Amino acid sequence: MSSAVLGRARKARDALAVAAVASLVLAGCATDSGGGGLAADAPIPDDVPAGTSLSLATKTTKVQLEASGLIDELGFTVSDWPDVSAGPDVIQGFRGDAIALATNAAVPPIQAAATGFDAKIVAVKEKDKAQYELATSPGSEVESLDDLRGRKIAVSPGQAQGVVVLRTLKTLGIGFDEVEIVELPSTQFLTALQSGQVDVAPLSEPSLTKYLDEYGDEGARGIVTPEVDALSVLWAPVSVLEDPAKAAAIKSVIPLWARSDVWAWENPDKWIQAYYVDSEGVSFEDGKRIIDSVGQEPRYPSSWDYAIQWTQETADILAEGGWFSEVDAEDLFDRRFETLAYESVPEIYRVGADL
Repeated sequence: MSSAVLGRARKARDALAVAAVASLVLAGCATDSGGGGLAADAPIPDDVPAGTSLSLATKTTKVQLEASGLIDELGFTVSDWPDVSAGPDVIQGFRGDAIALATNAAVPPIQAAATGFDAKIVAVKEKDKAQYELATSPGSEVESLDDLRGRKIAVSPGQAQGVVVLRTLKTLGIGFDEVEIVELPSTQFLTALQSGQVDVAPLSEPSLTKYLDEYGDEGARGIVTPEVDALSVLWAPVSVLEDPAKAAAIKSVIPLWARSDVWAWENPDKWIQAYYVDSEGVSFEDGKRIIDSVGQEPRYPSSWDYAIQWTQETADILAEGGWFSEVDAEDLFDRRFETLAYESVPEIYRVGADL
């Protein structure tokens, strides 16, 4: 297939993704209307009332739950599993009452707060292994981190990929004004690289493998950066957490979120087949290589102090660059849920307050 055809196909895919989010928003009120009534400092109920339903934007967790059989332990109805993962799209789904709970990095909650939307992080997994590489366009002369100065770099400030880039530049001592930052949603990174619109864009797996398989012969490469997207979180709109039934449902799903991730780590071959092969269309061999290179042992903290510290540092970088207003990271976390994931996993996957 030619590059031009691939480009058109990807643009069509991106357009469909945007349309899907819009459709979710229009349908949202019927899917997840909040009931209200639970104060921010009130204990979360343990019992999930019959008939409770939530829309969960947690694709990876869905595959884990299905493959492990843990999906049978869900104590509520999942009204929809929207395949929406980009932070800005999740926020749009939240605003339209189309998504009740989502998986993201810690950056989208920062963006939501900075733009006036009230949502809270309800579960945290810590990471200390880099999940992104800086992919270069075909024929690019960028061969190492030392070559970034003066280059066109794709950045989505409201997503983890963008913060990895900004933290990389800061670590290297390269000012934001010493590169040409091209602001794009992450869904357009591949097209921008392919067309030469940018020299560099951050990619994670399996997108990186797919891209290099296609363009590696034309000089595209992946450059390792030491900067880590340190957190994976579950987060939800405050309007959802104010509904006692939905808050209880979220409380009940957090242990399953953690346990299913542990299952994937302990059953790599089954996980590779279920996710990388069956869901993402990557070969089993590539899936194994991805797991070996970027696989991260699950780490669930007893305290969110480190997570809040890292989120504050990230928020300050974004404010320094002028992308978002200043945010108090402590306000982004709902500590009523703090120990749920930690308590649900075996001791080997539990960590203290610090990495």
